[in-house]
Amino acid sequence: MAEYLEAIQQETGPDPQYCVIWMHGLGADGYDFAPIVPELGLPKFPAIRFLFPHAPMRPVTINNGFVMRAWYDILGTDLARKEDERGVRASQALVEALMAREKARGIPASNIVLAGFSQGGAIALQTGLRQTDRIAGIMALSTYLPIAETVAAERAAANHDVPIFMAHGVQDPMIVLPHARRSRDKLNELGYAVEWHEYMMPHSVCPEEIRDIGNWLRKVFGLGPLK
Repeated sequence: MAEYLEAIQQETGPDPQYCVIWMHGLGADGYDFAPIVPELGLPKFPAIRFLFPHAPMRPVTINNGFVMRAWYDILGTDLARKEDERGVRASQALVEALMAREKARGIPASNIVLAGFSQGGAIALQTGLRQTDRIAGIMALSTYLPIAETVAAERAAANHDVPIFMAHGVQDPMIVLPHARRSRDKLNELGYAVEWHEYMMPHSVCPEEIRDIGNWLRKVFGLGPLK
């Protein structure tokens, strides 16, 4: 029997036809973004299921080995040169298991969005670009493209034009804006159409971003614009 990450589940209405799997950032948990759902302005029908999984507990090198929820280890401040590839791929497999369960529950891959903030956004990109079944979209907030040198060889043709929403704070001290822009540029070079947003904020979210997320989800799920 497959083991699944524990996750907070919210549904905007009965009998969900769509799903958003939304990964939190380093040291947080699935409760971190759950309060945002009512603020997204989404319809009750057709309904959307939101899953907010808890990352595994693991020691994090950059935090003196302190054990916390993390999708992968952070080995140093140079995120591009010191990467925990094994941890990234292990978390990819955990998210893929959640996707498989949602498909078994009746939601096709084409109705699933992979989303995440910071580390969680990196896992959303890592996982979504490699899916052999077409997914609805990838939402990557305040994050970057992990193990970027492998994407060209490993990406799946089914998602060559998958909608990608990327957003970043211009005052972000954790993942600096130039690093995020390099990730966006790398995706553009590979032919992905990235919907890019910048906000006057640090490593966080803001009301304007939440509004834009709601509009983007409506668009990729074909639910029509906000009224």
